[in-house]
Amino acid sequence: MKKFTILLALLMAFLAIGSVDAQRSKSSRRSKARTHRVVKKKKRKAPQRPPTIHENPYVMCEDTCGHVHGIDMSHYQGEVFWETVGDNSRMAYVYLKATEGGDRIDSRYEENIELAHRYGLKVGSYHFFRPKTDLVKQMANFRTQCLPGEQDLIPMLDVESTGGLDSEEFCDSLFRFLDMMEATYHQKPLIYTGRNFYNKHLVGKIDDYLLMIAMYTDEEPVLADDRDICLWQYTAKGRINGVIGYVDKSRFMGSHGLRELKYRR
Repeated sequence: MKKFTILLALLMAFLAIGSVDAQRSKSSRRSKARTHRVVKKKKRKAPQRPPTIHENPYVMCEDTCGHVHGIDMSHYQGEVFWETVGDNSRMAYVYLKATEGGDRIDSRYEENIELAHRYGLKVGSYHFFRPKTDLVKQMANFRTQCLPGEQDLIPMLDVESTGGLDSEEFCDSLFRFLDMMEATYHQKPLIYTGRNFYNKHLVGKIDDYLLMIAMYTDEEPVLADDRDICLWQYTAKGRINGVIGYVDKSRFMGSHGLRELKYRR
């Protein structure tokens, strides 16, 4: 009986040890499972492209390309520090607003043209055209400000509005004024207009004139009749040293250059 009791005790002890080993083995497997858990890799973000000048006006297009650049200025820019514009930018030329309609004279024109010359820019002057305003008065107004001796570049006519006239009346007024400008300055003016305005009103009608086309996108403008474009005004929200606010920036297209705009005296 004593032997049986001893054997029973030993059997119970072996069973207890087996149970502990099983628990340890199960715990070990769980630990290994936790240790070898697959960690998902984070996806890498695609590199961001640099902003364009239309997304960030502080991006300087003229610093990243080989085109000849320039600006358009008027009283809207306020006081301009021309010595800074001349010294610290790659702007080769400036078109200054001189007049508008029959009696408006830009309040900054006289100061701007003097200082732009002094600090080394090639200067041209422009008139904002009002199709319904007396053409003789408009021409007299522009002539009092746009003096041949002060011009490096041919005059420019800013054409942005029909004035409520139908297409035929508008074009008749425009053509007569262009003839007046040519007779006064003995050379054809540069015409400034927007791409959409040109496509709607001027297709095939001003083929003998150089064009500055305004279109504020990253893509170069293409006209409905595939006309050659001399200059592209690519932003109205440019920035340059010497001007506190926004400024219109333009550049020559293709093989065009300043020599084509040179004022012939």
